[in-house]
Amino acid sequence: MLGFDADDTLWQNARFFRLTQERFAELMGEYVEKPHLDARLLAAERRNIGRYGFGVKGFTLSMIETAIEVSEARVDATVIAELLQAGREMLAHPIELLPHVEDTIATLSQDHKLVLITKGDLLDQERKLAQSGLGPYFQAVEVVSEKTAATYTRLFNRHGRGATNGVMVGNSMKSDILPMLQAGGHAVHIPDGAQPWALDHAEPPESHPRLTTLGSMANLVESIRIITRP
Repeated sequence: MLGFDADDTLWQNARFFRLTQERFAELMGEYVEKPHLDARLLAAERRNIGRYGFGVKGFTLSMIETAIEVSEARVDATVIAELLQAGREMLAHPIELLPHVEDTIATLSQDHKLVLITKGDLLDQERKLAQSGLGPYFQAVEVVSEKTAATYTRLFNRHGRGATNGVMVGNSMKSDILPMLQAGGHAVHIPDGAQPWALDHAEPPESHPRLTTLGSMANLVESIRIITRP
């Protein structure tokens, strides 16, 4: 079994959050400078993850909360309306697959069971998978609230022959890689090249026999062949 992360592993995602955060800073320019606004937004996201989970809806609510806080409730209703519209635009944004993804997924699906394992809002993730055209290649989809070693142990037991006989592929060291290694499985790290979100940052291990790092999806098929070679 091969587990795949979705956002920023198969398709673009974080870029839209960064662009929306820049728009948020422009809208709030008369109330607060950007560095302070970014810090307050991050604090709100940290507080709210347990309530709202990961994804666009939680991010939008955290922007609105931050706007009210930093403006001492003086923020204009038109700004709130623009933030809501920004959230709707993110939820409706067309999917942009990352390079080499479709061919790689199609090839791997011929010999392996593929399972999508992702965090985020259920409806949004289902929409993105449907628009991506990759749905037929995956035998199961799991949208989880958090990715931990226990999560991977449970899912690889459910869909495969345990984490020790599985591989997890993703861009996030904290969510996709370290927990899978802790569960006893193999992990393939494909960084997206952007600065990780502060709440999803983790330092990589200095070396690990079950960790493979690739520059792109282009070399994944060969890496999986090496990892799964009897």
